[in-house]
Amino acid sequence: MSEKAGHLILLTGASGFVAAHVLKSLLRHGYDVRGTVRSEATADRVRKTHSHLLGDKQSRLTFAIVPDVASPGAFNDAVKDVNGVIHTASPFAVEVEDNERDLLSPAIKGTTELIQAVHSYAPQVQRVVITSSFASILDTSLGDRPGYTYTEADWNPITYDQAKTADGPTAYCASKNFAERAAWDFVNDKKPNFTLATICPPMVYGPLGDDASLAHLNTSSADIYRLMDGSAKEPGHTGFPAYADVRDTAEAHVKAYEHPKSNRYLITGGNFQYRDVCKIIKRVLPAYASKVPDPEATPEVETFKVDNSHARRELGIDFIPLEQTIGDAARSLAGLEERGA
Repeated sequence: MSEKAGHLILLTGASGFVAAHVLKSLLRHGYDVRGTVRSEATADRVRKTHSHLLGDKQSRLTFAIVPDVASPGAFNDAVKDVNGVIHTASPFAVEVEDNERDLLSPAIKGTTELIQAVHSYAPQVQRVVITSSFASILDTSLGDRPGYTYTEADWNPITYDQAKTADGPTAYCASKNFAERAAWDFVNDKKPNFTLATICPPMVYGPLGDDASLAHLNTSSADIYRLMDGSAKEPGHTGFPAYADVRDTAEAHVKAYEHPKSNRYLITGGNFQYRDVCKIIKRVLPAYASKVPDPEATPEVETFKVDNSHARRELGIDFIPLEQTIGDAARSLAGLEERGA
């Protein structure tokens, strides 16, 4: 703890689902954190939900307001005087009319603005960790791809021109891919003072934060809730049949920050299908069983596999099993229902 006291990490997008767990992990490891958020109101909310981790040292958590992460110079002030950076923020577009304008370009700029700011205004920073995605690894054109095992060596092969006219999910995956590639290209071209690590989780599930509400669920939590609120009639096809626990994902960011080498990390507990999720919810929450779709209503299919051995070996992560991840997520959602949140 003492050696990390005063070691200030910039955590971008500090109010996000994954970022909230990263923040908790950083504080528990003894780091000071400067979080970026879009407004003072969000800063107040994040401060309130993490104050119990700070005790009489509330000053360990401070904030910088960054309304638009893709705007020129967005992070120029936020990076000053920090010792390291964990970049989880990503531009979010509710309705995409133009893939390039609304999705691809903002995702790339959201990353390049951050690393350019570090390069120009924070030469003391030696380590940057960026939240990427399994979407930058997966070849979406090959679907379930039975018999293949994805690793960090794989890259989503979609071209920029293809992404400009692709469907929404494909364009989203492409945006994560291009953003991560832009970060690696910057490091290779500019040779900055910092080394880079990227964290590539697939579907991220797990318990929600204290300030969560059913009306404003993050995408992956809503993905679980639709299977327990009576709205889904069958499990359905699993578009991204691999998962990561949000707590493992958060810890991976911190461990990668403390690791000296530039590297990508596929963070995953393994494969899953929605029929597995339904079985687990029925087991852990019997009161919801009648609302949960029959797991057998959607047949099991053979899919690609994922290899997490690199992250286990280099970061020392023992991945949380699916039963615990989904069970904790479901109990968390049920708790929100009970509280009327």
